Amino acid sequence: MLNISNHKVSHIIKEKGYSTIERVESKQSKKVLSRMIYASFAIGFILLLLPWTQNIRSDGQVSVLKPNQKPQTINSIIDGRVENWFVQEGDFVQKGDTLLRISEVKDDYFDDKLLERTGNQVGFKKESVGAYKDKIKAQEQQIESLKEQQQLKLNQAANKLMQTRLKVQNDSNALVAAETDFKIAEYQLRRMDSLYDTGLKSLTDLEKRKLNSQKAKAKFIESKNKWLAAQNNVINAQIEIANIKTKFNLDLNKLQSERLSTLSQKLEAENSLTKLENTYKNYQVRTDLHYILAPIDGYITKTMVNGIGETIKAGQEIVSMMPKKYELAVEAYIDPIDLPLVAKNENVRIQFDGWPAIVFSGWPNASHGTYDGKIYAIDQFISTNGKYRILIAPDTTNYPWPQALRVGGGASSMILLNDVPIYYELWRRINGFPPDFYSKAERKELKNKK
Repeated sequence: MLNISNHKVSHIIKEKGYSTIERVESKQSKKVLSRMIYASFAIGFILLLLPWTQNIRSDGQVSVLKPNQKPQTINSIIDGRVENWFVQEGDFVQKGDTLLRISEVKDDYFDDKLLERTGNQVGFKKESVGAYKDKIKAQEQQIESLKEQQQLKLNQAANKLMQTRLKVQNDSNALVAAETDFKIAEYQLRRMDSLYDTGLKSLTDLEKRKLNSQKAKAKFIESKNKWLAAQNNVINAQIEIANIKTKFNLDLNKLQSERLSTLSQKLEAENSLTKLENTYKNYQVRTDLHYILAPIDGYITKTMVNGIGETIKAGQEIVSMMPKKYELAVEAYIDPIDLPLVAKNENVRIQFDGWPAIVFSGWPNASHGTYDGKIYAIDQFISTNGKYRILIAPDTTNYPWPQALRVGGGASSMILLNDVPIYYELWRRINGFPPDFYSKAERKELKNKK
């Protein structure tokens, strides 16, 4: 029995008559329990010595690797009214296929011949610009012709000035000769007067000398008048040259003013033409925007506008598409404390939602249903959820990811770090220490040492 009381009953009960009492009294349970405890301690000790791969667990979702491969929405650039749908959800479309047609809702664009009439205005304005160009060309020809006439007139006046100057020189020489003759006649007259007073010459001789002197004086005066008239002609020729320059400059300035005025009108016409061409191009592009086209090859996933006649605004989402070709990736989020432990091209094990898996986080080689990946990019700025986003690309050296994966599906990732014993990992977790981190070179060196 248990013998927990001071009152013995063993002498009353016949122990050998009961098999249960015999088994209890045989003390076999104590030996089994001891063996179980020793075995548990041995197994636990062995487990503590097993290697454990430190890792960072993070949840995320399936995404795409490149921005141009992500699901995208198609917006309307202009306001409009839905007239026709040419696709439906689930359809595959190629780049350039028409998805729907819209019509105008603004009264500025109601005219069906708006583009044609604007084109006619552009044509008329081009003709106006051409006319101004022809007018400017004609005025430039007039200016050139007037400049030629001015040069001819100036040459003619210069020749006349040269002639008058030569005549002045000639008259000056004649004046000098007449003055010399006059002085000689005066001198001879005084001598003749002296000879007459002495009686050596007759009165007739004296009178002849006086007559010669008067003739010489008259010729001298006449020569001086001619010389002064020639000088006056020189001044007149110079004035005429100045008048020619003034007259032609006035005419040239008038033509230049008219040319500049025409040039200003031409520039205004060209400015108006540019605005009209811009307006025409805008109308042309706006007309093309009445047809919403597929920007990529892909599948129509959802339409945000329903029915015919619904009004849409500029920038409003109309339909969403998924590209035909894309490279899958996984978006995962890690805590800031784990950020220094991760780097590009680090190995990652991934479990996808919907794919059964047996996961041993510390023994990645013993896990089943997980797939390999490598860190492709790490965000440099924290996300709104307080964690850092990392982008994981498939590891092409191992098993490919499932073909049936779709963007947006859930995924759980394990970023593999250093290999340590289990007892060390338990001690680290109990004390709240971060995982051990080694670079790739250090890990390789540690493996070689082992």
